Amino acid sequence: MQILIDADACPVVHLTERVAEEYGIPVILLCDTNHILQSDYSEVKVIDAGADAVDFALIRYCQAGDVVVTQDYGVAAMALGKKAYAIHQSGKWYTNENIDQMLMERHMAKMARQQAKRGKGKHIKGPRKRTPEDDERYEKSLRKLLDKARME
Repeated sequence: MQILIDADACPVVHLTERVAEEYGIPVILLCDTNHILQSDYSEVKVIDAGADAVDFALIRYCQAGDVVVTQDYGVAAMALGKKAYAIHQSGKWYTNENIDQMLMERHMAKMARQQAKRGKGKHIKGPRKRTPEDDERYEKSLRKLLDKARME
């Protein structure tokens, strides 16, 4: 088992690394050339910039039983298809039972954004500022997921 992080603009990289180190699980951070990262714990893979290049590279490295940290529902769906586990930075687990609904919601949000761009809808706010409680919720959820992955 390894943890793969879609690390471009991911707010839980250091938190995930800390937990992974406690568990003795290797971590791979994937980022594009616009977001070069450094880590004392993780292996960093820098992928050429390009539409979805990091996403597809992450899925190439992903194997059954791995844990993927991503906010991208499409990446999560592909990880689940490879029998990996996937978790959002909020701590929500992606599962075979909820991924279709999440993908549909993503599609509907995209349509709403396109309408807003054309002046036909209201402006959609971005995500709220991350709080320490968000980090606590994510960490608890990650630990539960890692325990589950080890048991299966």
